[in-house]
Amino acid sequence: MAAPLFETLTSPYIAHLCFGAKQGVYYAAPGIQTEPADALCALAKSLDADLIQVFVDFDERVFRMGYGSVNAVKSLQEAGIMVRSSPGLRTGLLVVDGEGYIFTPTALYLEADERPEGALNAMRMTPDQVREALSRLSPAAKAVAVAMAKTPEDKAEIEATAVEVTSELVQPDVIQAVEKRIEMAPIVKFDLARQVRVYSSYLQYVEIKLTGASVERRRITIPAGIQKLVGAKDLEGRLRTTFDLIAKNSELSAKPLVDRLNSLRADFTRSLGKDHGRVVLKSAKPLLDERLSKLRADLETHQTNTEAALQTQLDASKAAIVDLYTQVVVVNPPDAVRGMGGSDPERSAKSWLNSQLDRVFPSAEGLVGKMSLSSQYKDVTFGTLNDPGFVKTVKEAFPDNDWEKVHEEFQAAGETPASASAPA
Repeated sequence: MAAPLFETLTSPYIAHLCFGAKQGVYYAAPGIQTEPADALCALAKSLDADLIQVFVDFDERVFRMGYGSVNAVKSLQEAGIMVRSSPGLRTGLLVVDGEGYIFTPTALYLEADERPEGALNAMRMTPDQVREALSRLSPAAKAVAVAMAKTPEDKAEIEATAVEVTSELVQPDVIQAVEKRIEMAPIVKFDLARQVRVYSSYLQYVEIKLTGASVERRRITIPAGIQKLVGAKDLEGRLRTTFDLIAKNSELSAKPLVDRLNSLRADFTRSLGKDHGRVVLKSAKPLLDERLSKLRADLETHQTNTEAALQTQLDASKAAIVDLYTQVVVVNPPDAVRGMGGSDPERSAKSWLNSQLDRVFPSAEGLVGKMSLSSQYKDVTFGTLNDPGFVKTVKEAFPDNDWEKVHEEFQAAGETPASASAPA
């Protein structure tokens, strides 16, 4: 019966194929995991290390994606096996005693190195394909391909074939540099990263803030110098007289915008309690962003339309305070007014009052410029998922979603072989 064309290659099965090899092993992939590396190290004790060739892309990004580990490469070198780096290598090639496979390597950041029955990721190569691949892999592998040739014509053809895989030996200083970068920013455990992505693909935290729009709520504190004009000595330091900048029922109010924002929060987001904040479904996020963009545009229109009218009201409010206190200052002028001199007491009083109020009164341009609508999204973290009440709260917040299926994905994402849990 013919051998199957398609296969399932996992790290444990690659290790199994390498154990007991008699003629040689040629491995090329983005990286190499601990189990295949251990098998090759054991093999190097009984087989000439020159007959074991390993090609990887020795790059920090490869290790962060979970294609392999630095320690696996170091163990191979310690066993006398030369490891060569081929930048950008992403295809997998395995040749054991002339039997070859092309396979798709597994990135542990995305999925566990366990494949269900029937989940095929490799294809068996014909003898001719094996010789062709080896002849283009490296000069040493090409020599093996030449030795495997069955006819002088095949041998001549292989000898004329150019090596296509550019590679160089992985040097100690390169290993040290990569290890240092990983030490500074450790690689997250891949099973945890996969679990986080399960819920992150469905949910995000969201914080929406509308600031500076409710100018009708803005107040100023009457300057102490003015308060003292009418304040009793025993109340000084305790009296805090405030003044509304504009009337409560002013047409400049942003209440319609605030009401729209509150409706958006209610329609698109759900609170998971004070410990978790609000979340939005990823499926609803594009529509929420669309609504927020429209609200942001309307806020800008509100800013443009209200600035001139707001300045008019601010000027009127300040004038009202000046009028209220002018005669008080004329009758009982503070030393600062006396020091100003002048032949018109009322004019001096108003000038001093205006100078005091100018320190606390904002400009319309300043108030309008502070109006903003911001939205920030953050992904779910593993710390959040560890909270036993998180999943229950999510189910209650979005009862129409199949969270049981999501949680099954979450649990499956955490199932990983022991060798893959430590990404060193």
